[in-house]
Amino acid sequence: MPQMAPISWLSLFIAFSLILLVFNCVNYYSFLPQTPQIVSKSIAHTPLNWKW
Repeated sequence: MPQMAPISWLSLFIAFSLILLVFNCVNYYSFLPQTPQIVSKSIAHTPLNWKW
């Protein structure tokens, strides 16, 4: 291991960094959160009675 050239460590670091970035981007964009269904009629019929 100590006999490895520095360019080998640099290429390993770059490869690991690229794999990490690609993995994070794929996980981020593959997640689809559930959007809550907005019930507009219950909001529209709720009276806003301010007491002050």
